[in-house]
Amino acid sequence: MKINTILLLLLASVGCFGQPTTANYNFSGNISEEVLRNYLSRSVTMAEICTSPKFKGDGEDNALADDIRLIKNTGAKFIGRAIFRWGSEQNLSDPGFLPFAENVIKEVHAFDQDIIFQAAIFEAVSENVEKIAIPAQVFKAFGLPVEERNFDYEAMLYTNGLYKDQWGKGKSVPDVSRIETKLWLYYLATRYIDAGFEGLHWGQVALMNANDKDLTHWFGMLGKIRAYATSNARRHFVLNDAHVPGGGFVKDGKLLMDFHSFPLRIKEDESREMKGVLKEGYSDALYNKSKGGITPSGWKCKSLPYVVEFDNFGVSNKPGKAPSASPFVWGYDEITWFSKLTPESQKEWLEYAYKWVRMTDNNGYLQMPVCRMVVDGKSPVHKYKANNKSDACPDGTGLECKIKEIWSITP
Repeated sequence: MKINTILLLLLASVGCFGQPTTANYNFSGNISEEVLRNYLSRSVTMAEICTSPKFKGDGEDNALADDIRLIKNTGAKFIGRAIFRWGSEQNLSDPGFLPFAENVIKEVHAFDQDIIFQAAIFEAVSENVEKIAIPAQVFKAFGLPVEERNFDYEAMLYTNGLYKDQWGKGKSVPDVSRIETKLWLYYLATRYIDAGFEGLHWGQVALMNANDKDLTHWFGMLGKIRAYATSNARRHFVLNDAHVPGGGFVKDGKLLMDFHSFPLRIKEDESREMKGVLKEGYSDALYNKSKGGITPSGWKCKSLPYVVEFDNFGVSNKPGKAPSASPFVWGYDEITWFSKLTPESQKEWLEYAYKWVRMTDNNGYLQMPVCRMVVDGKSPVHKYKANNKSDACPDGTGLECKIKEIWSITP
């Protein structure tokens, strides 16, 4: 579908569509609203681009050189979910894990110093955390006596058994009110900052704060992480975000996160097979619900800017069938549903979604789907790739050109 000229002029008049090549991406110590919005408007989900093939958790993907080419070609500025681990904490001690990520970031920064890479931390910890020694500086950051010991898995969990084994045997949701959890999350965040990551995605914070409803523990821990970033991050700052089904986390008028994020929440439209639409107020969608306040950088907003992304979590027991309850769409998670569309339909729907989000809520931005795991029944598990199809990326879908086209549209 084509965006008509009137719509383009309208979007340009409110400063919410298109962006000049001279957009400002400068920040140090904090980030302005203008610069934050510039980054979110050029954000992509590029899962595990900074993860060595040895450690990839969401399917095999050996197209790193082509992924870097895509970043340069499209002009992406914020690379979401570039590294993570779900459990497997022992990877952090492997010389092939974070050093690999650091080298990828350096290679990209060689042609564009402005690009932000985001690490995802998530609401999961496993028994493998006990294979990691606690550095002295972690104890010192919390004013605790230095000990020679490893992290204690059980000491991170809810004492009443809440969410224990939530993600499988020996893999649980940690309780942020417990000091061991704070030591762990601080350690993990600082390791990522040291490797060059300037963004941290915290996943489902609401699962971790059942004993921290007033956010005292979260504000305290993120305060320490921000202080660490001031002295150690490349530009003395780290962008924190999390999924916010309630619209955000605010204490005494102050926002916990630097920006918000949430899944798209695609609604089935049974007028045509596999048709999906976006609708304000559907399920727990974030549109026009992002809370405002004073940001960690000090500026005020009535509604904090946010990104919406194609979520992945699995399929229902009736894939391809409707109706299916949210968050499924036609029985699939969002990125798997999207991958099932024809290449032309993918391009049309991406343009529709980008346009709809910007017109519906000027604080919302669509995070483009460049690389994310799909659950479509094929074996082995694999990723959706937006890359142009080539020998370097045989699984590419060609969506890359559409992303670049959407971003390049100007009146």
